[in-house]
Amino acid sequence: MVLDNTRRRRWFGAVVLLGARAMLVGGETALKDRLSAPGFLAYWLICLALTGMAILAAFLDVRALRERTRQEQHDLLENTLDEIKSEAKRRREG
Repeated sequence: MVLDNTRRRRWFGAVVLLGARAMLVGGETALKDRLSAPGFLAYWLICLALTGMAILAAFLDVRALRERTRQEQHDLLENTLDEIKSEAKRRREG
């Protein structure tokens, strides 16, 4: 099954968000006293990067949703105007 862009974007966002959550839980429990200073910094920077990617995926999803909604509204308006024109033409001819 091929995923469309929306599903792919949402799966990506969910996966990176779950990864960040797992790192948060692991960093606050099992790894809290075991990381050295450079390891601590690298660990939390990776967690921050995963969170940032999830936020970026969410913003891209909102932008795509707004564009799709705008296009559907435009198409609906065009179809409605075409129906009004054809109805008016039928009345003039009939």
